[in-house]
Amino acid sequence: MTRLTSDALLDRMMTLHPKVIDLTLDRVHRLLGLLDNPERAIPPAIHIAGTNGKGSTQAMIRAGLEQAGQRVHAYTSPHLARFHERIRLAGSLISEPALAALLDECVERNGPDEITFFEITTCAAFLAFARTPADWTLLEVGLGGRLDATNVITPRLSIITPVSMDHESFLGDTIAKIAGEKAGIIKRGIPVIVGPQHPDGLEVIESTAARLGAPILAYGQHWHVWEERGRLIYQDESGLLDLPLPNLPGPHQIQNAGAAITALRHLGLDEAACQAAVTRAEWPARMQRLRHGPLIDLAPQAELWLDGGHNPAGGEAIAATLARMPARPTHLICGMLNTKDVTGYMRPLAAQVTALHAVSIPGEKNTLPADATRDAARAVGIDATSAPSVADALTAITATNPEARILICGSLYLAGYILRENG
Repeated sequence: MTRLTSDALLDRMMTLHPKVIDLTLDRVHRLLGLLDNPERAIPPAIHIAGTNGKGSTQAMIRAGLEQAGQRVHAYTSPHLARFHERIRLAGSLISEPALAALLDECVERNGPDEITFFEITTCAAFLAFARTPADWTLLEVGLGGRLDATNVITPRLSIITPVSMDHESFLGDTIAKIAGEKAGIIKRGIPVIVGPQHPDGLEVIESTAARLGAPILAYGQHWHVWEERGRLIYQDESGLLDLPLPNLPGPHQIQNAGAAITALRHLGLDEAACQAAVTRAEWPARMQRLRHGPLIDLAPQAELWLDGGHNPAGGEAIAATLARMPARPTHLICGMLNTKDVTGYMRPLAAQVTALHAVSIPGEKNTLPADATRDAARAVGIDATSAPSVADALTAITATNPEARILICGSLYLAGYILRENG
């Protein structure tokens, strides 16, 4: 029998298994047991939770570890252009045949029992990590932490990046409740690195760590990071580092870099690894400059950027990044999901942009209609209109301002569409 490709298997799983989020670990434990518990055989793990900055922090840690000659597995979600992006084996993205074989094995072992798409694909990742030699495994939480499918391991180190409001219907309607879910990754006696937090969130995280006897390395207490004269300055009890600014754009990346450096220093790596973390990290759709492809052909003189931030904290980070850029008329092309706090995302951007073109996200059933995004932007004082497509928006913007700065933003789903369409 011909083996299905991974894309075909993924499509099949979307029909066989519920896509709805149902936070529990029971189904994951059951399938992992049927697979002989591969999560117990993976290389030492660093587990990363938080609302914003998980992916960037993971990318920086990976860059630092790899500079030191370490082989690194990495698991992240969601993917942007192709599912393969979620699973990196010893430095390389998983191959099509390997992914197809793993997915097929998980589907066969699971049988007719209910399991969600994220759960079964996470089990496939654990299988891959257990069967491929490496020195480290970097695991990014999918949603929350306490009941996330990745939370079946005992890591060598836990990290909690900044916690803010997002996914309230699943995680709670206050910072404290959401922080409690994120703090669910803390394990007894395992050190936890904590990025900058709202006081309510930090109180919950510190309380959880104390109850579990988990040593805590918290921003502002045990480590500090800041920008000074165009350099990144980091300090902890081991001393001071004077490093280049992160190659990932935006002032928020200073804090993400601080968490990554704290992890690397805790693991005993040297300054060269820390410098690699801030200069070599790659993480697409986080203020990513687009320089080639069909979209550039539509706007050859424009400065074109892409970002997948989608919650109020993401809007604040983008606004802070734009505020530091050289003055230039800035237009947004924005598409969002109907599950997001659109007004909260838009509000901090109002002072930084010239105008906004709203679009619906192609092929996404949960897209917010373009007119609704337009109305939300107008409500916070942004000059906004709607457009049938990103290409139409680009054409309209460059017709009157060919050298504009244009940022396509509002959703990782829109960012993934753009990366696929732009080659």
